[in-house]
Amino acid sequence: MPKATPHVIYIAGPDISADQANANAQQQGLKQPVLLKRRGTTLGWVAEHPEQNSIDANTAAMAWHNSAAYALPGYVDTELSQHQTNIRQALGLMEAIAEGAEVAELFEQAPYSERTTPQFEMLASFQDEGDAQEIETIEYDAVDGDEVVAENLWCKASWLSFEDDDASLRFRFSFGMVGYEDVAADLQRQHYAAQLTDAIFPESAVISNNSKLDTFMQTVLGTEKLAYVERIIYFNAPNGGAQFHQDVERGHLGVVFAQVHGSTCWLACSKTQLMDEVQAFINDSSNSESLDTLMNETMQAELKSKTSTREQLNEWLDERDNEPLELLLNRCPAFYRHLFEKGYGYIISPGDIILLPQKSIDECCWHTVFCIDDFPGESLSFAIRAIV
Repeated sequence: MPKATPHVIYIAGPDISADQANANAQQQGLKQPVLLKRRGTTLGWVAEHPEQNSIDANTAAMAWHNSAAYALPGYVDTELSQHQTNIRQALGLMEAIAEGAEVAELFEQAPYSERTTPQFEMLASFQDEGDAQEIETIEYDAVDGDEVVAENLWCKASWLSFEDDDASLRFRFSFGMVGYEDVAADLQRQHYAAQLTDAIFPESAVISNNSKLDTFMQTVLGTEKLAYVERIIYFNAPNGGAQFHQDVERGHLGVVFAQVHGSTCWLACSKTQLMDEVQAFINDSSNSESLDTLMNETMQAELKSKTSTREQLNEWLDERDNEPLELLLNRCPAFYRHLFEKGYGYIISPGDIILLPQKSIDECCWHTVFCIDDFPGESLSFAIRAIV
């Protein structure tokens, strides 16, 4: 269930000025408001309560069991302070790539070459012409002397959107053929792909080498051993972020996301909760004008038909061809106001973590993300799995 009192408040729609939004936030005793804008669509102003939510492993376990998000404000503040040099280097890497530098050439230079040698041997770099968002993929083998211990590991750099004014990008670490292998079945190569992430982005240790977090997550997951695998390093830039989606992948239990630089704003809820709110919003006649502004009558008819039953809506959420639903989920300010009022909003700042359970396609946490700064941020998004 969402929180009884929302921690992030929807101040006003996208049409008011920054001065008006600031005045509204001050009247309510909130922090400075931020504008939610992504890929040219502005969805409104939000502001956060100054008091942080408490952290409790048992409450987090309940949220995880119910496929709901759970935030851990300030949880890795201490660890983060030890990695400021690494974070500055990572932001410099992102900036160089955004300006056109080749990823492989950068990885062959200091400090990256020193970090990967001698454990990882760079094999090749290429660009998949069938993936318009890919920047470059770098392949490695993990070696022990002359012996290859894990082959065909890779780091894939990709843009997060097709928008010219969105410089957001990510580095994804894995192995094998993308989309053709069950990566969860190969623990050894998952392990070495994770180590490759640590070598190139040492700030990964705030999650991957954190005994306090391990103990917390053992309680949340109800397991004695766990591993952080299939790692992604995100650089969300102004006008960027992620549209509503889930991160379900076979063999993984969910995602641990840590903000290490800059801040992001989220809406995150279970798929069940999202279906509840979609139906409630559409069935509320006071939202008709918002839908009229967003889509034509034909699209509205399809939206109302496909969301009339939970079975249809459940399936439609997972289909690619659902334009009316996509418009509602990603481009409707009134629907965002509705979700924030229900308590699904989070602002994740440096040192904060948010947990996103992803048990199955029907039991998972859906989420959408915004960069809320006027500069790029960095974050870590690591899948988590139990080790038997």
